[in-house]
Amino acid sequence: MTDNALHAITKARGPFVSLLVDDSHETHDAAQQAHARWTVIARELEDNAVSADVIATLQRAVVRSLPAAGRKGRLIIAGPDGVLLDEQLATVPVATILRVSSYPYLLPVLAVSAAHRPYVFVSVDHLGADLAVHGHHGTRTETVEGPGFPVHKPAAAGWHGYGDVEHSAEEAVRMNIRFVAEQVTAAVDGCDAAIVFVCGEVRARTELISALPARVGTLAVPLPGGAQGRRTTEREVAERVAAEFARLEQERVADAVARYEAETARRSGLAVQGLPDVCAALSDGAVETLMVGPLGSATVVTGHDLGIIAPDADSLSEFGEAPVGVAPADEALPFLAVLSGASVVRVPDGPSLTDGVGALLRYPRAASSRVQGP
Repeated sequence: MTDNALHAITKARGPFVSLLVDDSHETHDAAQQAHARWTVIARELEDNAVSADVIATLQRAVVRSLPAAGRKGRLIIAGPDGVLLDEQLATVPVATILRVSSYPYLLPVLAVSAAHRPYVFVSVDHLGADLAVHGHHGTRTETVEGPGFPVHKPAAAGWHGYGDVEHSAEEAVRMNIRFVAEQVTAAVDGCDAAIVFVCGEVRARTELISALPARVGTLAVPLPGGAQGRRTTEREVAERVAAEFARLEQERVADAVARYEAETARRSGLAVQGLPDVCAALSDGAVETLMVGPLGSATVVTGHDLGIIAPDADSLSEFGEAPVGVAPADEALPFLAVLSGASVVRVPDGPSLTDGVGALLRYPRAASSRVQGP
């Protein structure tokens, strides 16, 4: 899910139906479970007066989708314009979440942004490699075979010409690895990849990483290969890939928390918390990073302009908006973050935030009266 695609959702027509489900397919009756789950979901959609067209669109997305690899969650957001988002998530929800609201429920996908960076998966051996390029516009797979031959050394040294053949085999392997490195580099540049997973036997993957340009090699994460004689598929190491993305996300959250605490200690005006200040900063477009803790059932007041929210009607009137409705804070706050180009991090175990929400600002807000100090 790219920033442009997320921003497009903020321009779409509502009301929105947001559906977060367990998309795991680990049992023989997974398809039957999906149909049974849909029956319950459809009934609730009808109870919420969702149009028949939107229900049919969601049914196609939920029931007829390709099965996930391993344990996965899935977030689907739809509206009058069709399916706006359909993303698999590494985290499986405890229970199905269904919302019909003026705002799409973007928080589950925004809070795992590391897992949505473009990346390249490479399963390499001394003959070539299988590549999967996960870019902004989908996934492309290809098999590349190097030009070098032969790549196998003679079984014994007791015959004339052994040294020449051994040298030829080693050079063929080097040629193939260089060729794969060129293809991987082109793939990384083409999709602006943030990470390269290199899977295979130790020597092959080590040689490939060494052959990559430094700017690409620094993105490489080595993964072990499978059974000897074949290349490992991405599906077979899906859990390791997910674990690496989880680690990257933890680093992103830790960096945001450290910066928030530093700005708070400095009383710089670049760190605020609590619904009043965060809503005002989001409505002004001043937020650089929205930090979401446990929001519980917190709500905000909305007007005709969905890009302006406040904790109460009086605060909303300061923006020249009359109150029109009330929305869950965990829907409206992330929506405004996307609208203004801010990033979002979830900090369930981070600093104690007033009202469960805080923000790092692009600039100090002159009107902010609640800059937090120790």
